[in-house]
Amino acid sequence: MLYKINLEHILFLDIETVPEEQNFEALNDEKKELWEQKSRYQRKDEFTPEEFYERAGIWAEFGKIVCISVGYFRFVGENKTFRTTSFHGDEATLLKEFKNLLDGHFNSPRHLLCGHNAKEFDFPYIARRMIIHGIQLPYKLNLFGKKPWEIPHLDTMELWKFGDYKNFTSLKLLANILGIPSPKQDIDGSMVRHVYYEENDIDRIVTYCELDVVTTAQVFLRLRGDDLIDEAYIKSI
Repeated sequence: MLYKINLEHILFLDIETVPEEQNFEALNDEKKELWEQKSRYQRKDEFTPEEFYERAGIWAEFGKIVCISVGYFRFVGENKTFRTTSFHGDEATLLKEFKNLLDGHFNSPRHLLCGHNAKEFDFPYIARRMIIHGIQLPYKLNLFGKKPWEIPHLDTMELWKFGDYKNFTSLKLLANILGIPSPKQDIDGSMVRHVYYEENDIDRIVTYCELDVVTTAQVFLRLRGDDLIDEAYIKSI
C-alpha cells in the first residue's frame, strides 16, 4: 500500500536528454548507418535519417543525458518539506555524481526511486549510459537477478494505469486531472535539444527538469491520498 511507504525513503527523479551530437553530419559514417537502421521503423518514409535525427535523444545508444534532477521529502516538525537538486554538465561527471548520491544516501533496502514513465525511460536510460561510460551500476539500478517485487522502483504512470497496459498518460495531463497546479514552464520536452544546442541555456533545462520532479512528487501524494505540499515548503538547493 502506498500510504505505508515512508516518504523520506523515496528519491524522485527526472532526466533530460538530447542527441549525442548537435546534428546528423557530426556522426561518423558507421554511426550514421546504425542510426538509419535503428530509426527506420519509427520514421518510415516520412523523414530522412538526417531529418529524424533531432529525435535521437530518446535512444540511449544515440543520445546523452544533460540533466538529472532529484527531489526528496524531509519532515520539519509536522511540516513536510521537499528539496530538489540537479546534476548537469559533462555526462560522465553527472552520472558519477548521481551514483554517489544513490550509494551514499539511497542505498538501503527501504529506499525507492520514483519517476513518471521512469521504468520505461529514465531508469534504463541512466543505466545504459552508465555502462557506456564504464561506470559500475549502483545497487538501485542493477536489476539483474532481482524478482519483480524486489525491484526498488516506483512509476507514477504505472500506478495510474491500475493494470491497464494500453494506456499512456503524460505527467502534464495527470497533474491536470488530479488538480495539481501546473508549474510555469517556458519550455517542454520537445524543445530541450534546441535550448541545449542552439541557445546553450542549461539553466532553463534544469529549471524545467526540477519542476517535473516536483510535479511527480505531487502526483504521488495525490495517488496515496495525501494533501499536496505547499509551494512555500518546496526549495531548490
